[in-house]
Amino acid sequence: MDLHDQLKNLFPDHLESELEDFQDIDHVLYIQKEPLICKFEKRKGKATTIIEGYEGTNEDFKILAKEIKTKLSVGGTFKDDSIIIQGDYRDKIMQILQEKGFKVKRVGG
Repeated sequence: MDLHDQLKNLFPDHLESELEDFQDIDHVLYIQKEPLICKFEKRKGKATTIIEGYEGTNEDFKILAKEIKTKLSVGGTFKDDSIIIQGDYRDKIMQILQEKGFKVKRVGG
């Protein structure tokens, strides 16, 4: 007896919803013609990578930030219409964005 069957025994009146596969739906990002700017800065003595210049909605940019942070397994934030990633990951971020169809311009070194 697996977990699914055990839950059915515990909650016989529960109806399964169709929203369980909601996270499998891919969100389509707005691909702009102007390049995104990927630059390197040191803030408080620590390396940071900053991505700016997205013209789409803030929600799309937040989704993009989460995806980059997840793929690189690093920390970061979305603040003031820019994505701030901890560490110098310009090359990897540029590769991820180019695979998604974005044009990326490298700034700073």
